Amino acid sequence: MKNLKTIRLLQNKVSFLLDIKASKKLTLISIIALAVFLFSASFGDSFINPIKVLQVLIGKGSDFDQLIIVDFRMPRIFIAAFAGMALAGAGAILQGIIKNPLASPDIIGISAGGGAAVVGFLAMFSDSNHSLTVSIEWLPLAGFIGATIVGLIVYIFAWKDGVTPTRLVLIGIGVSAFMQAITTMLMIIGPIYQASEANKWITGSVKSADWSQVQIVVPLILILLLITFFITRQLNVQELGDDTAASLGQSVQKTRLFLLLLSSSLVASAISFAGAIGFVGLMAPHIARRIVGPSFGVLIPTSAAIGALLVMVADIIGRTAFNPLEVPAGVFTAAIGAPYFIYLLFRNPRK
Repeated sequence: MKNLKTIRLLQNKVSFLLDIKASKKLTLISIIALAVFLFSASFGDSFINPIKVLQVLIGKGSDFDQLIIVDFRMPRIFIAAFAGMALAGAGAILQGIIKNPLASPDIIGISAGGGAAVVGFLAMFSDSNHSLTVSIEWLPLAGFIGATIVGLIVYIFAWKDGVTPTRLVLIGIGVSAFMQAITTMLMIIGPIYQASEANKWITGSVKSADWSQVQIVVPLILILLLITFFITRQLNVQELGDDTAASLGQSVQKTRLFLLLLSSSLVASAISFAGAIGFVGLMAPHIARRIVGPSFGVLIPTSAAIGALLVMVADIIGRTAFNPLEVPAGVFTAAIGAPYFIYLLFRNPRK
């Protein structure tokens, strides 16, 4: 109890417990994430000294450096950071609902739903010359709609006198497999252009990010994460079990539906602009839980900071490791995430 401090606001109308030790760890992780955010602007086709990066960010520096850093690199860094935050937050919510550290947006089909919608969009709006008949700027909207609809479908199919965590994850795995089959079929029968574009999106890449995308996705993800933070008590109660949650006055099924929709919206917002970057929603909350503990009040922001770190570092590696070729960030998150998932399976065989 020595590490807990009661914070009271608005004349004692709002109060919460602050874990001082966990908050210090969160602050340290956030500082590291901010440092990586600034430092990553140095990397690309040519290395720019971090001092020059700071000069550009405060309005100084050469016009060439301004062009490279502000116009080309900063948008992709923003998208990488906020996509990582959203995916990690969504993963933390799902692990709270399902009460299983192996749960993630990839496992229950939300990411696969977005992928199927994107490939379907490319197939539907391609003409006989394999050219798109509408602007490719509509592609993120297709991904958002697909991920959200699949989240609803999983919930509806999992309903049987309520939704249990076990049914939710089993139905999610089945829906995910079905969506991946649809995606593969559309890529096989579609034109080469469609297959290449779809592959790049499904893998997860922030290469084509621009400021117009940043203006949409950053406010949206910030709002969703704020909502998530303010309902962490509901997540903490959910982890106690359905009977205990009901006895504490929580409407278990309505809360679970709202949390699933919130998670789907976070995933949809991220993958709409960054593609289906895999395993971030699995790794970040699990790492955060080992660092700051299971309380969602500190777990959610810590997961978000770690998620941002993972995607930004993956993007840096993708930009520099095989220069002049650029590898999508999702390749590296999958390369780390797949072995990590296997490790968790062996570590938690009963879960």
